[in-house]
Amino acid sequence: MSTHIKIVGILTARPGKASELGAFLSAMRVRSRAEPGNLRWDIWRDKANPDRFVLDELYVDEAAVAAHRNTSHFNDYAARIGDLADRTPITLDPVEVD
Repeated sequence: MSTHIKIVGILTARPGKASELGAFLSAMRVRSRAEPGNLRWDIWRDKANPDRFVLDELYVDEAAVAAHRNTSHFNDYAARIGDLADRTPITLDPVEVD
């Protein structure tokens, strides 16, 4: 079974911050995708609510997630995201299905 780790982040922009949030996430995407243990870092926008973004992240393993969380760009994200959005992070393990 795969040891990959998926993280889904649901972010709802604070009033008037959707554009700023989108630009911030786009910059984060470039840096995160460049990490050696990153397999995916995509941004989705809710068609029904343009203030809501969904992050779709995939890492090779827990060590890659830990390395991601120790980068300067993640630390900047952690420090700034609360001013831009309400967020719900979800960390997922793969499920083997017969």
